Amino acid sequence: MASVRASPRGALLLLLAAAGVAEVSGGLAPGSAGVFKKSDGWVGLGCCELAIGLECRQACKQASSKNDISKVCRKEYENALFSCISRNEMGSVCCSYAGHHTNCREFCQAIFRTDSSPGPSQIKAVENYCASVSPQLIHCVNNYTQSYPMRNPTDSLYCCDRAEDHACQNACKRILMSKKTETEIVDGLIEGCKTQPLPQDPLWQCFLESSQSVHPGVTVHPPPSTGLDGAKLHCCSKANTSTCRELCMKLYSMSWGNTQSWQEFDRICEYNPVEVSMLTCLADVREPCQLGCRNLTYCTNFNNRPTELFRSCNAQSDQGAMNDMKLWEKGSIKMPFISIPVLDIKKCLPEMWKAIACSLQIKPCHSKSRGSIICKSDCVEILKKCGDQNKFPEDHTAESICEFLSPADDLENCIPLDTYLRPSALGNIIEEVTHPCNPNPCPANELCEVNRKGCPSGDPCLPYSCVQGCKLGEASDFIVRQGTLIQVPSSAGEVGCYKICSCGQSGLLENCMEMHCIDLQKSCIVGGKRKSHGTSFNIDCNICSCFAGNLVCFGRPCLSEHSSDDDRSTFTGLPCNCDDQFVPVCAQNGRTYPSACIARCVGLQDHQFEFGPCVSKDPCNPNPCPKSQRCVPKPQVCLTTFDTFGCSQYECVHRQLTCEQIRDPVCDTEHVEHSNLCTLYQRGKSLSYRGPCQPFCRATEPVCGHNGETYSSVCAAYSDRVAVDYYGPCQAVGVLSEHSAVAECAAVKCPSLSAIGCNPIIPPGACCPLCAGMLRVLFDKVKLDTIAKVTNKKPVTVLEILQKIRMHVSVPQCDVFGYLSIESEIVILIIPVDHSPKALQIEACNKEAEKIESLINSDSPTLASHVPLSALIISQEHPAAEQRTMEQPTRKAKLMQAESVLFAEHPRHFTLMGYSEALASTRILKHSPESSRGQCGENLAWASYDQTGKEVADRWYSEIKNYNFQQPGFTSGTGHFTAMVWKNTKKIGVGKASASDGSSFVVARYFPAGNVVNQGYFEENVPPPKK
Repeated sequence: MASVRASPRGALLLLLAAAGVAEVSGGLAPGSAGVFKKSDGWVGLGCCELAIGLECRQACKQASSKNDISKVCRKEYENALFSCISRNEMGSVCCSYAGHHTNCREFCQAIFRTDSSPGPSQIKAVENYCASVSPQLIHCVNNYTQSYPMRNPTDSLYCCDRAEDHACQNACKRILMSKKTETEIVDGLIEGCKTQPLPQDPLWQCFLESSQSVHPGVTVHPPPSTGLDGAKLHCCSKANTSTCRELCMKLYSMSWGNTQSWQEFDRICEYNPVEVSMLTCLADVREPCQLGCRNLTYCTNFNNRPTELFRSCNAQSDQGAMNDMKLWEKGSIKMPFISIPVLDIKKCLPEMWKAIACSLQIKPCHSKSRGSIICKSDCVEILKKCGDQNKFPEDHTAESICEFLSPADDLENCIPLDTYLRPSALGNIIEEVTHPCNPNPCPANELCEVNRKGCPSGDPCLPYSCVQGCKLGEASDFIVRQGTLIQVPSSAGEVGCYKICSCGQSGLLENCMEMHCIDLQKSCIVGGKRKSHGTSFNIDCNICSCFAGNLVCFGRPCLSEHSSDDDRSTFTGLPCNCDDQFVPVCAQNGRTYPSACIARCVGLQDHQFEFGPCVSKDPCNPNPCPKSQRCVPKPQVCLTTFDTFGCSQYECVHRQLTCEQIRDPVCDTEHVEHSNLCTLYQRGKSLSYRGPCQPFCRATEPVCGHNGETYSSVCAAYSDRVAVDYYGPCQAVGVLSEHSAVAECAAVKCPSLSAIGCNPIIPPGACCPLCAGMLRVLFDKVKLDTIAKVTNKKPVTVLEILQKIRMHVSVPQCDVFGYLSIESEIVILIIPVDHSPKALQIEACNKEAEKIESLINSDSPTLASHVPLSALIISQEHPAAEQRTMEQPTRKAKLMQAESVLFAEHPRHFTLMGYSEALASTRILKHSPESSRGQCGENLAWASYDQTGKEVADRWYSEIKNYNFQQPGFTSGTGHFTAMVWKNTKKIGVGKASASDGSSFVVARYFPAGNVVNQGYFEENVPPPKK
């Protein structure tokens, strides 16, 4: 063999033959897993060896169709098996178009024969031999090959380390990262390693294992030490009962549960309302809530909703909803543990039934609770009208059935159906908000990330990138980024015990280190009452949380109803009631505090800070680096204990003659961009900021960031992920609460709001409002110290937290900024990136903030699996991000009180004030875009004088005289009245503004919207007045 140089393909075949694997007609032998098997029986028989569970494998071998294994084999865990079956089924369909044309059929079958991606020559052969035989076959095969995830050669990089020769190791890595086809790779390895492929060679042995991979893009490795699914194992600790906790641990730990365990979990836990925390957590892992839904052909009312969250907006769920409707038309709805007899749903509220079927499949989810169940009132209504109540199970009514299926009826925890009884009003406006990673365009073993870096000048690029990742277990679909640190439950299976692992190049979690266990059973005693771990509650004006027996609270100063006049007159709203004097000091954690008083209040000793802002300090003078290295300023704010882990404000960079061609762009003080920091200094330039040069930063002008630090330009602030409060150097403490004195901000000239009618917020410590979603987050410093101790001994920084959160914001029109506040909480801002953002983009950023808040507060593995995000305890969305609304059992009476009640609120915190002001500025009465008001209806009023709330309410209500209660429905002359009195509306909000000519504009919004034109809705929601 050594004397004859085989071709690359021949070499690999020799290797496979030596290992006892024979090639048949261009693929593996029929006994190999994944082969398309011409069999008298079921086409899936050749896939059975891919089953993980023994019972599943046995059932597969005895089956005659996919339906026969559906009860034993769970699709979400037997990914490789079901992928193979689907491939074989598709091959059976496609190749049947070949008829009796033998050559065409053989080349078609070769496409589906193995689980490796089809090569160009295979695809070309099918086109050559089948084009004249069957266009349908060509179309069918093209659909398959275009959707097939290509195998990435870098999946096998770990094999290079098996080579005994160092030169071979380097050549191997270079080849796998630069070559794409099997021929190029084998040829390159033979030449680079100076050896023919031999089965006893460790390098080629590794490639042999990889070539027999049981799933596209996933190599064969020993099971990782995270159990079958580390992400779902994290959810088990949220079980409310010990039975469900133990069943959950059994199913997702190393001991794969048997059929009985799955059945018990389904019966006892899967639909148990007391286990909602665990079930929502599991749903987050299986199908995370994602913004946006479009391109459905059956559930069309769900399309064009870019700022709403859905778990399963895809073609499969769309088809599933249509199939459900066909089954329900037979007169029975089979639900867990109960069959519900119904009347003819083709005639009885068919649109409502369709909305239910689509909701159950598409799974819209609430941005805060992430729940996906429909509201109880909708369930009761449709069962009362369309349920065959004479055939209901004994002792069951519409109410009792719905109490089991849809127990919630508050809009925080359920989905109102009327939202999906009509199409979205958004047309082409949906293009203002995009979702590059939804649906996921990447192969099964890769992670989709939004491309926020842009493209090199003049080069086209995709709005997303696919990056290599690791799965959190043998049966897990949860993927984390390569090179990141991950927190997973301990293999021992004890609740509250975790370890930190790194996602290696091999695609496995490695270098795992055990952490100290957290006692999740430990509770807190507050006001004589016991609070369990993870619960949140209010103490005075602060939200608190019990975390493993420790009480953690936001630290805002409060005034209570018992505060004296003296207390109120001297109250500054700052920590320790410090004076609002701006005499900044720089602390050793890298944070500039407004005064020494505030620095002391957060626990700093006098020797741990010095006067002057941090930006005025030069960390490279004197030079702390060795002579062979250059000192480069690198400011950072540290969250870990700086006495233990340090918090250096510089980095030492080697003075190199040649720089690596790594793209990490930086901009110099002359506004010239360099590919990396090394190149910049090699050319003798000075750093202005990290990141690409931006046109709007050509002229440098100092700005004040929300963190109270002065930056040389907007871009210098952005490179720290800090947003700009105002132009010019920092000069004020800013606003901390509604009680804070704002005299210091009086001299600040705030920039104009980026959009009219947005719901502005003022971040803590800032002076100026901006359009953004905002979160205030508390973290566990002890856990951050532990993370730093067991990993790289380096401090955890605010920037690190923000960069990790940024990966979970899916809309490229929004970006993440933030800082450590003077109250020691992390403030996260999700801000539209456009200079003049559209209302829909602002709404999307607010929805992203709500989503992140919910994931933090629920300790969802979506975030908590990522280090250091696992140390975030509790998040509070800024109240200005919500409408100022009021419950309204009697709409007319409440509307009459609106002026005195609502206008007493600060107008800057009220969206409706913003829109009424916009109307007043243009003096044109027109409805706002539906996208800007979500699911709210809207009434407008104008008068040439200063009208009162009572006058407006009377005018709208007077339309009752034109309303025909005998023929209920919508008319343009009664729409204000019917919107006011709509029975299903829960909340109302009002805003008013005056124009320069003395005229006034009033805006009222109702949630959920009334005037729904579906059959029976006006009769139900606009009843005749009681006499």
